[in-house]
Amino acid sequence: MDLFTFVKYFEKMISIQRYLSPEKWETLVQSLPYKLPTAILGHSVKGKPINGHRLGTGSKKVLLWSQMHGNESTTTRALLDLLYHLDTAPGAALLKGLTLMIIPQLNPDGAAAYTRLNANGVDLNRDAIALKEPESRILNRVFENFTPDFCFNLHGQRTIFSAGKWGKPATLSFLSPAADEKRTITPERAKAMQLIAGINKELQPAIPDQIGRYDDTFNPNCVGDRFTSLGVPTLLFEAGHFGLDYDRNFTKEMVLKALIFALNAIHTDGYLNHTVEEYHLIPDNEKDYVDLIIQQVDVKTEDGVYKNQELAVQYREEKTDNGIYFNPVCHSFGAKLELLSHRMANAKEILETPLIDFSLNKSIEIS
Repeated sequence: MDLFTFVKYFEKMISIQRYLSPEKWETLVQSLPYKLPTAILGHSVKGKPINGHRLGTGSKKVLLWSQMHGNESTTTRALLDLLYHLDTAPGAALLKGLTLMIIPQLNPDGAAAYTRLNANGVDLNRDAIALKEPESRILNRVFENFTPDFCFNLHGQRTIFSAGKWGKPATLSFLSPAADEKRTITPERAKAMQLIAGINKELQPAIPDQIGRYDDTFNPNCVGDRFTSLGVPTLLFEAGHFGLDYDRNFTKEMVLKALIFALNAIHTDGYLNHTVEEYHLIPDNEKDYVDLIIQQVDVKTEDGVYKNQELAVQYREEKTDNGIYFNPVCHSFGAKLELLSHRMANAKEILETPLIDFSLNKSIEIS
């Protein structure tokens, strides 16, 4: 049995929707029922335009940006749905109370290449002070000129996270970034915490026990920490995993619900009904998951063959011409793994000879 035949038992090989190039985004924007106000804020390392969309006339201002990491497209897709929502009666009401500045793809070069980093190989979320990269300087300039009341830093996270130790997969995660090394709960940071607490309460019926909270160790080079330290409530959104939805369509819907709730809560000051204590009740993110555990498999290594093992497999996302290929790679093995997985399989029920060559972080090879 070859690798393709083997893997097809476990998960779809390609995701078309997860790959969102600047060209594809522009096509999607053109499908909106209205002409989206667009300004070119600057250009990426490779000269791609970085667009901003200013909507609304309200006094409260919210700055939202996505795909700072080019391979994190779920929140960008949710922004498209938000743009559709803003053309409805409830959306129009929001735009009377708020002014939004939306940057859908801060890192268009990374989006095109499906890489976390920009074209210079820099993580833009570690460039908040140095501002070496043009994309970072664009975001900083918009922040200074727009003077937002809230910032939404929109990201995507890997399939490895659980909401609490041995918990369910973290379909969404949030963070109110620290403003200093002491992690002081400043008034601005408290507002972000209250807003996240409200989002958590709103979404629990849809994704019970599947919302996590990131560690708040202060890093001044991170954009969220930087903006919080400058006195602006900033929320980190992380789009995570749900079931076997590797296209993340369900997660996208949850991000949209979170965005709509959060914007309404800012509009009405409804977030003030929630507390910092509620925020801290959200469980910490833990790295407890792999994509697949194969049971009763014989594992071949340089040291010999280990019988009846559990083999943990992690999918490595790789860009293809048509989308994103989930390449199964070896993570770890043992008689009994202390890991959770999104899927379990029994090798003896699938393979005639359940022997797999193991090499850490290499694609699975079947003998």
